[in-house]
Amino acid sequence: MSLPSVTLSPHATPVDELTRLRTALGPSCPRLFIKRDDLLSFGLGGNKVRKIQTVVAEARAAGADTLITCGGVQSNHARVTAAAGAALGMRVILVLSGAAPAVPTANTRLDALFGADLHYVTSREERAPAMERLAESARTEGRRPWIIPLGASTPIGALGFARGVVELATSGLKPDVIVHATSSGGTQSGLIAGCRLFGLSSLVLGVSADDPADRLVAVIIDLLAGIAERLGAKPENVGIGREIAVDDTEVGEGYGRPTDASTEAIELVARREGILLDPVYTAKAMAGLIRRIRAGALSRDQSVLFWHTGGQVGYFA
Repeated sequence: MSLPSVTLSPHATPVDELTRLRTALGPSCPRLFIKRDDLLSFGLGGNKVRKIQTVVAEARAAGADTLITCGGVQSNHARVTAAAGAALGMRVILVLSGAAPAVPTANTRLDALFGADLHYVTSREERAPAMERLAESARTEGRRPWIIPLGASTPIGALGFARGVVELATSGLKPDVIVHATSSGGTQSGLIAGCRLFGLSSLVLGVSADDPADRLVAVIIDLLAGIAERLGAKPENVGIGREIAVDDTEVGEGYGRPTDASTEAIELVARREGILLDPVYTAKAMAGLIRRIRAGALSRDQSVLFWHTGGQVGYFA
């Protein structure tokens, strides 16, 4: 797949088998594997690294010298964008929704450490207008800004994630199901397209951290259409027309609000495998997987890959 890209994380992440977790979940549990994108070797890892490598390359090719993006106060995407700017010598401006912390912690502390300029707004709805205002201000200063949408969830960002499927396709593992946390749709559309492009028939199941399933499905279809257009490919060759599976039953009271099931998932994986899930995204995704196993929706003769999208920095907020 020929794409503009900068190399921030050159190392493939491991795929490990979760044997002790499988034992804990009972004799009918399928074989369980985990793709450790929490170990991506840049900016404390996570799924945003794969996306930012192509998104920033596109920005640089257009002559940009300033990156502007948004997220919540503890945005993993904001942290990775700030790190990318530091590594590539680009100014980074972040618009974060929520109250400015009296003492920056976790991702906001790292944002500042990487040298980003932080601007706070009170609501999610204010983020896009604020980015436009800051971009215009940067232009008046003679700079060349590039706005990156929430989560770098654009067709080019999703294609950056699709390239990660090569690592899985060459590992020899062909899981029946890939389970991951989904929120802005870029990771799921990248996984769906990657599986189609690189010969895997896996069902990609996204477990929502916040939005309802119908809204996410619409976003993912739009992103897949953009991927097809970017590649000059037929829509069916990137996954359009196949099942888009989104589970929104683990959202609970909303974004960043833990549930009993997500808390159990964190503890179970930590105590059986010594692996940390994050409390916002991957905990809810694992809760969705565990619920399916206990309900008998997955059989012992199947194999399931949990794609760990990182985010553990959130523990230190």
